[in-house]
Amino acid sequence: MRNCISLLFLLLLCTGVRAQQALLQSGPMLGYCEQREVLIWVQTTAPASVLVEYTDAEGRALVTNTVQTEKATAFTAKLLADQVQPGQHYTYQVLINGQPVALSYPTEFTAQPIWRWRADPPAFTVALGSCTYVNEPVYDRPGAGYGSEYEIFQSIDQKNPDLMIALGDNMYLREPDWYTRTGYQHRYTHTRSLPEMQPLLARTHHYATWDDHDYGPNNSDRTWVHKSLAKETFDLFWGNLTSGLPESAAATGSAGITSTFRYLDTDFFLLDNRSFRTPNDQRRADNKTVLGKPQLEWLIESLIFSDSPWKMVAIGGQVLNTARRGETYLNLAPAEQEYLLRRITEEQISGVVFLTGDRHHTELSERKLANGKMIYDLTISSLTAGTGTSRDEVNAFRVPGTLAVQHNFGLLTFSGPLKERTLKVEVFATDGKLLWERTLNR
Repeated sequence: MRNCISLLFLLLLCTGVRAQQALLQSGPMLGYCEQREVLIWVQTTAPASVLVEYTDAEGRALVTNTVQTEKATAFTAKLLADQVQPGQHYTYQVLINGQPVALSYPTEFTAQPIWRWRADPPAFTVALGSCTYVNEPVYDRPGAGYGSEYEIFQSIDQKNPDLMIALGDNMYLREPDWYTRTGYQHRYTHTRSLPEMQPLLARTHHYATWDDHDYGPNNSDRTWVHKSLAKETFDLFWGNLTSGLPESAAATGSAGITSTFRYLDTDFFLLDNRSFRTPNDQRRADNKTVLGKPQLEWLIESLIFSDSPWKMVAIGGQVLNTARRGETYLNLAPAEQEYLLRRITEEQISGVVFLTGDRHHTELSERKLANGKMIYDLTISSLTAGTGTSRDEVNAFRVPGTLAVQHNFGLLTFSGPLKERTLKVEVFATDGKLLWERTLNR
C-alpha cells in the first residue's frame, strides 16, 4: 500500500511538472543587468501567475514581483530581481502558478560589481548578431526556407558571453503580420520560441535595437502607419534598460526605441534607424535623414559626455561602408553621415565603434579621422537568415581578411587596465570555429 501511495505521489508530481512546462512558451530571458536590479523576461502559453525565485551563494532565497500574464500583452512578464547585491552570483527558477518549472540548462546571473575607485574594471564579453529568420512555411515565400543553421545559438551559448546585443532584423515580420497586433505578437512569439535559443536566453543578458524587418515591411521608415505598434511589441519582448529618447530630445511625435546602458566601464548606445528616417527613395536630398535631428544631436552630446574608453554605438545599418548601394548611410543620407563624423572629429571623441547588421555579410571597416583618431564599423550578419554567395561591392574602408559571407556571430572582449583598455573582436562560424580576429586601436 505504501508503495502504491509513493507511486501515485510521483505520478502526480511528474504531471504537475509537465503542466508547468507546458505553460512556458519561451524564456526565461535575462534582460538588463545593473548593480541592484536584474530584469528577467518570461512568456507563457496562457494566462498564468509568474514569478522568479533567485538564490545567492549562501542559499538565501529571494523573489521577484508576481505578474499575471494576459493575452493583450502576448502573455509576457517582466520580473524584477530588485534585491540583488553588486557582484553577487545568483541561480534562479521560474514559478508558474506557484509551481517551479524544471529546465535542462543553467539559469543564473551575476549582478554588475562595484569596481570604480577600487580596482580596474573586470574583463567581460559581448556577443553580437543580426538577421534571425526562423522558417514558418505556411507564411513564408514558396521555395526553400530562408532560415537555417539554428544551432548557431547553441554555439554562442557555449562561448558563455556576459551580454548579447541583437543588432536588428531580430525576427522577420511576414506579410500577414504587418497590419495587426495579432500578427506582430505571433511573429515575435514564433521566433522567440526557437528551442535552440532557450539556453542562451536564460544565462546571458540581452539588449536589442531593430531594423526594418522587426519594425515593419522591407525598408520601412517614419511614415509606417504601425510604428507605435512596432514599438509596443518590441518593448514587450525585449528587456532594455530604457526605451525612447529622453523627453528633452524627443521633439517629434514618437520617442522611438533609442536606449543606452553602461556595463562596467563601457557605454553602449542603441539607436533607432527607422522611427525618424525619411523614405529611402525621396528625391529631395537636403533634409534626408536616417537618425533624425533630435536623436542625432542626443547621440553626439552623449558621446561627448561619455568617459568610456570605448563607445559602442549599435545601429541597424552600416555607417562607414563607402559603397552606394543597399541601405548604407552614404547611400541614404550622405550629408547627415558627413555631419556625424565631422562632429565626432571636432569634439575629439575617441574609441567610437559602430556595431551594425542588415547586409547579410560580416566585415570590419576602419577609418582614420582628420584628427588622427580611429573610428570603426563592425558589421555582423547574418545569424540564420539567407546569405549571399558573393560580395563584389567595393568598400574602401574594409579591413582586408574580415569579409565573411556565411552565417556567423561576433564576440567582443574588453580587458586590461582602465586607461589601457583593449578591445578584441572575434568572428565565429555557425559551429563556433574562429573565422577571424582583430584587436582594435583607439
